[in-house]
Amino acid sequence: MTDPSDTRDTAPRPFSPLWMYLAGAMTTGFAALVVAEVRLGLGELSGLGRTSLFWVLVVLVVLGELRPIVVSTSRLVGGTATSTLFTFAILLYYGLSVAVLIHGLALVVSGLSHRRAWHRVAFNVAQVTLASTAAAVVLGVFGHHPRPAYPWVPEGTDMTAVALAALAYFVMRGLLVCGAVALHERRSLSRVLRTTIGHQSVVYAALLGLAPLVVVVMSRSPALVPLFVAPLATMYFTASMSVRRDHQAMHDGLTSLPNRKLLILRTEEALSESRGDARVGLLLLDLDRFKEVNDTLGHPVGDRLLQIVAHRLTHSVRPGDVVARLGGDEFAVLLPTVRDAAAAREVAARLRAALTQPVRLEGMTFDMDASVGIALYPDHAPDFELLLQRSDVAMYFAKEGRTGVEVYVAERDRNSPERLNLLGDLRRAIGGSDLRLHYQPKLNLSSGMVEGAEALLRWWHPERGPVSPADFIPLAEQSYLMHQITAHVIDAALEQAAEWWHSGLEVPISINVSARDLLDSALPDMLEAGLHRLGLPPRAIQLEVTERILMTDQAYTSDSVHALVQLGIPLSLDDFGTGYSSLVRLQRLQVSEVKIDASFVQQLGKSVDDERIVRSIVDLVRSLGLRSVAEGVETEEVARILRDMGCDAAQGWRFAEPMPADDMTDWLRARVGAAPSFDRYDPAEFTAR
Repeated sequence: MTDPSDTRDTAPRPFSPLWMYLAGAMTTGFAALVVAEVRLGLGELSGLGRTSLFWVLVVLVVLGELRPIVVSTSRLVGGTATSTLFTFAILLYYGLSVAVLIHGLALVVSGLSHRRAWHRVAFNVAQVTLASTAAAVVLGVFGHHPRPAYPWVPEGTDMTAVALAALAYFVMRGLLVCGAVALHERRSLSRVLRTTIGHQSVVYAALLGLAPLVVVVMSRSPALVPLFVAPLATMYFTASMSVRRDHQAMHDGLTSLPNRKLLILRTEEALSESRGDARVGLLLLDLDRFKEVNDTLGHPVGDRLLQIVAHRLTHSVRPGDVVARLGGDEFAVLLPTVRDAAAAREVAARLRAALTQPVRLEGMTFDMDASVGIALYPDHAPDFELLLQRSDVAMYFAKEGRTGVEVYVAERDRNSPERLNLLGDLRRAIGGSDLRLHYQPKLNLSSGMVEGAEALLRWWHPERGPVSPADFIPLAEQSYLMHQITAHVIDAALEQAAEWWHSGLEVPISINVSARDLLDSALPDMLEAGLHRLGLPPRAIQLEVTERILMTDQAYTSDSVHALVQLGIPLSLDDFGTGYSSLVRLQRLQVSEVKIDASFVQQLGKSVDDERIVRSIVDLVRSLGLRSVAEGVETEEVARILRDMGCDAAQGWRFAEPMPADDMTDWLRARVGAAPSFDRYDPAEFTAR
């Protein structure tokens, strides 16, 4: 069951709903504990203390309380202590008094070990006592009243009593703990129950179901009781590995904060639960002057600074708020419930106050600051993507005006109504037939073989007609729709690659991704799942990123880039040459191919300077062991010059214009087995691999 000790760092405010709830539970629980221990009597307890089984059980319960089984990364779910197995077995064998005495002792030891606040330990003791009392009452109804002097061993006919007692124990603990979590997190009880019960019921069923077997072993061969540690250890380590994998997929590797994927899930949950006049707030926070620190003192110091920032943010928000890292020095804070813009400003001011405290690293003191943009649901946006976009706009206001915190104001937004309408149309087009992929082949200049095809996104608007990628791609990047578009393109390209490869046309498809998508930890998982589902090798897909990624230091250390390389998916650097000063950094990025920008290629035969640039790029790329591909080849003369330079491959209208999937398939099939001629560049004579 959810352990409230995981979230309650400070005592609740006196006479608040949570304070009154905890006080009531603790008063009732400790009254039940006193009654149970008075009924036990010192004589029976003294006799029990002289047995080795008693102390073995004490050790097992304490160890079980220290190492709970965690089955979910959600902080609402928490862990299930393996001590539950032995506590319920003690309840069946020795009775209520001994069970709550040993478990209460274990909770105190665990609380001291983890330095928990007294009220957290007291509540845990109270809720375990009340749950055990409920189970004991059920057993009493069936006429079973175990005591140390008269231990009880269930028979086959007693399984109904045991099952109902276990159910009472589970339900009581579930209601008590979920009630505390709901008040603490300011969520509805039904929401907390839905989130936690499903995960915990399986573990509780296993632990409580084993308890009668433990009782039998206790009565027959007490020395064998510790053997039950083996299956518990297996459950613990299996669950831990599963949760670790889930955590890595949903959290940032450097700060352990939720990543964009988890932030989307939490925001969608908050939006679906929003009721009445309550708002949902999204705060976007960007550190000021962080790049200066990173460039001056290096990445290790910058990473340590980001970890300190993450720690301060998580300890400055309210219970239930979510702090996430979106990448670089950009953080987001989700407020699942907030009264109004003024209350959101108070949270933002508290965050900035925490960050402005001086930081001392490497013998130096840093003064940090941040700009915060705020957007509210439903005032400013109806969904996550627009909330994020408009909090980004508000953050820009804060940076521009140097005010620190700004709330989104529609009148100040420079986005025109036409642009916003186009944005809405684009959002609705994702996943539909209006967004389609066209394909342009990439040809080897020496052999004439088709080496691949670049997937190019086209949008046919039902009213506007064709919309240029130059118009809607920047719009998508600025509105955070790029993530959804990338997922749509990947799905469509994988499906097309599977159709080609399974029919004998082994033509790799290149997909353009933004720098933000390349650094997204979800990208390798998305590609790996798609390749596995469609039975494709990693080389069936290639990712193209623009040269600007060379200027992003994070690209060289990104876990997602390393994961893509390990997966075997080749990377290609697109539009190379526009940032010529960054050539020295090319060898640091793990790419297999460099595409020379069309603006240089199209000037071959016309401009001596551009020819020198292209030749230099081809020579440099070859010296680094990479392949060169020329873009925008439109004439036979340009193609010959490139071949003479030693350029490996080319694409452009000279060979084929971008085509719909069906036309591209026909184009490829018509060229299988044809013998290419290199005296003249006729597209009809190129062959597919």
